[in-house]
Amino acid sequence: EDLLPFQSQYPRRAMTRPRLLFVCIIAALTHRCSSLPFGSRAKPAAVEKEVQQQQPNDDVILHQQEEKTSVRGAASKVRTSQSDDSAGSSSTIVEQFFQSMDSTNLEIASNSLKQTLHTMANTVELHEFLQTTRRSLHRHPELMYELPFTSETIQTILTELDIEYTTGWAKNTHEDVYPGSGGYGIVAHIGSGSADEPCVILRADMDALPIVEATQGIEGFKSTTEGKMHACGHDGHVTMLLGAAALLKKMENEIVGTVRLVFQPAEEGGAGMKRMVEEGVVGGGDNDKGLLEAQLAFGMHVWPGLPSGVIASRPGPLMAAAEMFTIVLHGIGGHAAMPHLTIDPIVAASSLVVNLQSIVSRTISPLESGVISVTQISAGDAFNVIPASAILKGTIRALSTEMLMSLRAKVAHMAESTALLYSCNSTITYSPDYYPPTINNAELFEWSTTVGELVSKEGKVRYVEPTMGGEDFAFLAEAVPSTFFFVGQGSATGDERHHVPRSDYGLHHPSFALDEEVLPVGVELHANLALRSLKKLVLSQESEEITKAEL
Repeated sequence: EDLLPFQSQYPRRAMTRPRLLFVCIIAALTHRCSSLPFGSRAKPAAVEKEVQQQQPNDDVILHQQEEKTSVRGAASKVRTSQSDDSAGSSSTIVEQFFQSMDSTNLEIASNSLKQTLHTMANTVELHEFLQTTRRSLHRHPELMYELPFTSETIQTILTELDIEYTTGWAKNTHEDVYPGSGGYGIVAHIGSGSADEPCVILRADMDALPIVEATQGIEGFKSTTEGKMHACGHDGHVTMLLGAAALLKKMENEIVGTVRLVFQPAEEGGAGMKRMVEEGVVGGGDNDKGLLEAQLAFGMHVWPGLPSGVIASRPGPLMAAAEMFTIVLHGIGGHAAMPHLTIDPIVAASSLVVNLQSIVSRTISPLESGVISVTQISAGDAFNVIPASAILKGTIRALSTEMLMSLRAKVAHMAESTALLYSCNSTITYSPDYYPPTINNAELFEWSTTVGELVSKEGKVRYVEPTMGGEDFAFLAEAVPSTFFFVGQGSATGDERHHVPRSDYGLHHPSFALDEEVLPVGVELHANLALRSLKKLVLSQESEEITKAEL
């Protein structure tokens, strides 16, 4: 080996047995080691530190309890507040909205409902509640299927608002891939609960990301968990839906139908919505949950690329189908000075990265869309050793499931062919659940835009190009006609004195920040979608009944 320790210029003396024993004793006494130095099962220091961080100490637990108390207090103020009824009873207006049948009265009732929901979404009490809740969630980001604090906070608020809910949703069926047993999802209901009346779903995702937060100007509510942050706005999504729940609860007795609130874990790669769909969140059929079948579903995502308060979407595919892959190239390791005696997987991996880029540019139509990105490469541990294997990780994106499957097959073929070219073997594995594209139902979308324009600061819904970002709301959209919206939030320019950071950093960026001014916009959009979609379904049912009677 060419990196042997330097050799002493002095000749070595043979070590006698007593001298050897003495040296061993001294080494044992002076060497810092674990209590089981030989074959010890003690955790490495880094692992021990990580375990300690995952187990909150008494001070952290006490602080979390204080925050839940604060959030509960803010929810209580919203529940008992009467300031949002200054222009008239919200319950009376909702009752008139559902009772109105002719076009003239319905238009009047619709305008009154719009103004009422706008007023209710912008009270001082609700603003305090939204800010308190969102900042508490932001301080305590949690990942994938491990969301105890987030779930408990949601349950605390729903209990304070006197809203019925069930827990134990979104159990992790792939614990070999994602940590945690799951079950932190929550499903709540507001409305009549009648099987003869319609049901719609409003959904919010809950989980954060494994990113070190670098956001400036939010010292008062920055992430307290090292290496985790809400960099995709899911703390805002949960808060918006809870705010809408508070409004809808005030008018529950006048709602014709049922609003199902779905708080979903593991959106960031874990397919939490697929688990909830499998568990029966859509309802109907032979589900053992006893849930009413939902006819429609709605979701939304904050979007830094749009001005704050703008609502945007498009019919058909809005977000991409997504898959993740891991490719392992197996060669033969050896000395870096003797490459002819090895099979170098790094050279093969380097070639494969380039070859993969030719799939989209040369094997699919220029009129189709696809993305193949290699995002991680790892191999070797020393500069003078050719490793025995190399690992590549990445993602595949497309706007249809058919194209995703085609690209996936081509990636596998390219990996196998490139490995063969360099005399390597290859293996490829995929995520347990690929994400289908998020597709807005065309017919429902046309109607949904009439609701979105009531809330958008532009008075219209912007049509946007599809994005290659993935979203597991897609699993719900496959099961029930749905519309997914983008809520613009990119206008905040930053004011550290008032804890207002820049809000135009992209999703998953370490400096991502939510523009809290859009929280009432999300509340208003959720509430309008819920009430107006129920009314739409009621009218549709009555029209069918009239048609059947005429026949």
